[in-house]
Amino acid sequence: MKINFLSRIRNVRKRRERDLFKSTQARLTLLYSGLLILFLIAIVTIVYLVFYTVNLNGQKHELGILVRRETSLVEDYLRENGREAFQRRESQDLIVADYDRFFYYITDPQGNLLIGDEMVPTLRNQLTNLVKNWTPKHNEIHQAVVQVKDMRDEKILKNTPPDFTNVQEVRLMITGQPIYYKDQLIGTLYMGKNISFVYDSFKRLPILLIGIIILFAGVAVYISYLMSKKAMIPITRAFSRQKEFAADASHELRTPLSVLLSSINAIEMVGTLNEKDYAQKLLGTMKEEVKRMTKLVSALLTLARSDSDLIERADEIFDFRPVVENTVHSIETLAKRKQIKLHLQAPNQLLIRGDSEKLTQLLYILLDNAVKYTPNGGEVYLTLSIESSSPQMFQIIVQDTGIGIAPESYDLIFARFYREDKARSKQIAGHGLGLSIAKLIVDVHQGTIAVSSELNKGSTFKVQIPFSVKPHQKAEGKIH
Repeated sequence: MKINFLSRIRNVRKRRERDLFKSTQARLTLLYSGLLILFLIAIVTIVYLVFYTVNLNGQKHELGILVRRETSLVEDYLRENGREAFQRRESQDLIVADYDRFFYYITDPQGNLLIGDEMVPTLRNQLTNLVKNWTPKHNEIHQAVVQVKDMRDEKILKNTPPDFTNVQEVRLMITGQPIYYKDQLIGTLYMGKNISFVYDSFKRLPILLIGIIILFAGVAVYISYLMSKKAMIPITRAFSRQKEFAADASHELRTPLSVLLSSINAIEMVGTLNEKDYAQKLLGTMKEEVKRMTKLVSALLTLARSDSDLIERADEIFDFRPVVENTVHSIETLAKRKQIKLHLQAPNQLLIRGDSEKLTQLLYILLDNAVKYTPNGGEVYLTLSIESSSPQMFQIIVQDTGIGIAPESYDLIFARFYREDKARSKQIAGHGLGLSIAKLIVDVHQGTIAVSSELNKGSTFKVQIPFSVKPHQKAEGKIH
């Protein structure tokens, strides 16, 4: 029964993980496909606008060339036959209406129609109204729509081109050109070009483009799925590493806690000791170590399992000097083993404001890190001060004579699991989380942490936290 229960728990966890990865991959797929589709829509829109502009400008250019050519033809005809040539019957066939010349009219300066022709005779009244009282400027072009009447009448149908028997409206592009005879204005040539087919193509083109968008949207979704699947690989690996670390860390950190607890219990069981004061001091130190290690385990596991930067912190006023002395005393055991000298420079009283537990953890991490990476016989300097700036800054400086840090690694050392020299760091305990926890504590206190270093000469960590207060100030509850 117990095995089945544990199996169910594992299955539930795996199912939650799969759901988390699936939802993350789905969001990535949606993001990638959305960007690709937006890019495709932008391209299609640009193509449509370019097609629209180029076609209309092409039609305007053709109409301009056509009306200038026909105007030259009319002026040549007048020079050969005289101004009265418009009154002759043969002048009616001077310009023939066709698809390029849907209609043409030549009017005198008073607007009276001299000659003209159109493809659909029933549209003459509408067409003449379009050019009536209009004196076109140079290269001026108008667009208009004329309505085609009912073509069912047999008489009308006989005089109408077959292509227009089912047409409801005709879209025209119209322009005009003055006609001169012996440098005298004698009339205006109006000409209209049928561009209905252009607008019909404009109407059909969006349907085609929408079809292309739908087709490529499916391709974009598939490509986005593959991209998101590939993007999830490092995320999945990092998550697996994090799970493994959480399991390994919880197992490995239980051992020192158990040893410390056993030592405390053994000392407490001793009734008589030759050095009672030393035993009491040792007992107190070990109890503090148990508390610190318990909190450290909790912080490590929280950091390993959580991606959130929102961490609660207490807001209290306390004297940091006793905390510093206790922390330095805790580090001295490790320092003595490596014959490293610890130097402390701090005021007799350091009244500051913040979370005492987290700041103690921060100080311990920095000192522990300095001692770990300093060779035997080296030195570590701890300087604490309250800077009289605005706002006041509580400053921690930890300087060592250790192996140093490469400049390109200054930002990386605060990342989780990062070890600058994995080969050289194998002999140094830890999982590369100390400085990431330190950075998190500094961020929670809205401070800054910076590093400067020189390879094989040492490193300096400088922490500034804008929360120091004067002794007479009081704490104000808690902040989160």
